[in-house]
Formats: sequence, C-alpha cells, structure tokens
Amino acid sequence: MSTIAIVGGHGKIALLLTERLSSAGHTVLNVVRDARHEPDVLERGGTPLLADLEAANAVEHLTERFQNADAVVFAAGAGGGSGVARKHTVDYLGSVRSADAAVAAGVRRFVQISFIGAEQDELGLDDEVFTAYHHAKRDADRALQSRDDLDWTIVRPGRLTDDPACGSVALGTGFARRTAEGGASDSITRADVAALLQAVLDEPGTVGRAIDALEGTAAIAAAVAQLFGVPQSR
Repeated sequence: MSTIAIVGGHGKIALLLTERLSSAGHTVLNVVRDARHEPDVLERGGTPLLADLEAANAVEHLTERFQNADAVVFAAGAGGGSGVARKHTVDYLGSVRSADAAVAAGVRRFVQISFIGAEQDELGLDDEVFTAYHHAKRDADRALQSRDDLDWTIVRPGRLTDDPACGSVALGTGFARRTAEGGASDSITRADVAALLQAVLDEPGTVGRAIDALEGTAAIAAAVAQLFGVPQSR
C-alpha cells in the first residue's frame, strides 16, 4: 500500500481519486488551503493537511506535508471564478512549488493534471482569463517535463463533465486537433479521470509521458496497460 499526497485535495477530481485510493487501502494526504474543506476530505477517507500554495513559505510547508509520501498528484487550480493573476500563482507557480517540495521531501513520483491542448504555444482564443489559464498550464507542464529529478506523468483530459463514470477511455497524444474538428467525443467525466489517475499511478510505464484522455471504448486499466505496460517475458 502506498501513501499519495494530492495537492488541491478538495477539488472534484481530487475527492473522487481520494475515494478510489482509500478504498483500495492506500493512505491519502489531501493538501487543502481552507479548514472548512476538511470534513469533505475525511468523509472520503483522506487526511486533510493545510497549506497555501500562494504563500511565500509554500515550498517549506509542502515539503513537510509530503514527508513519507510515495507519490504526489498535482490537482490544484485557481478555479473558474479567479482572475488572470491567480492562474499564474496557483496553476503555474503552485505546480513548480509542489514539484520542488516533492524533491525536497524525497518523493520522485509526480503526476500532474493538465488539459488537452495545453502543450500548444497559443490557442488563439479571445478570452484573457482562459488564455492566462492556458499559459499557466502550458508553462507548468513544460517546467515539469524539463526535470530529471522527478518521475513525472502529465494527464491531459478533454472537457470535464460531472456525468456518471463510463469506465472507458481513448488515450493517446495530439488530441487537440481531434477535439477542434468535432471528433466522436471532446469530453471525459471527472470520475473517469480519477480512475485514470489511479491506473497511471500503478503503471511505471507512464513515467515521462504526457497522456491525452477522452471518453472512448477501451477499459481504463486495460488501456493504460496496453499503451504503457512493460511486456511480460514468456
């Protein structure tokens, strides 16, 4: 059994992931910034730990929270109601600080949630706040990909919904064009993203990979094993 720290531990995907991991017998440390979120974390089997990603001493506090963890999942985000400035301080700087803290705490495994299309230089959208969000995620992903002191994986889901889990996905890379051209699906449920994150944590072959994810037809664990699993010798 492992100990998993989730940064942004009160988010919708984070709480779904907490339920899955705790039900499987893992210890889950949910890093949250608001004590009012603690009951929700406890209800789902996690252990709430307070830390503010935007504080000057965030790396120090996060390092303390990550002690004894086997992996860190960065699931934090400034949220839809936030402005341009907090996209940088939470979505970008929060990721960088979490990665630095993971290294300081001796944790190598680091999984980050991004979004399909984040890897592009520009999306060409006339929306100042979403553009700031895109730049923050793009730069956070690139900063993580440049590190050789972490065993990182980036999960890039499509448009998120709160629909019931499908249990099946389409995984790959370069899905941004597919979604722009109106492919079979441009979305994925948050519940399926949580299941995918659990499968990614269990699969060493996902290290060093950025994975696009949409609703699809392949069972989640099987899709991850097929694409990234190490072939078994006969």
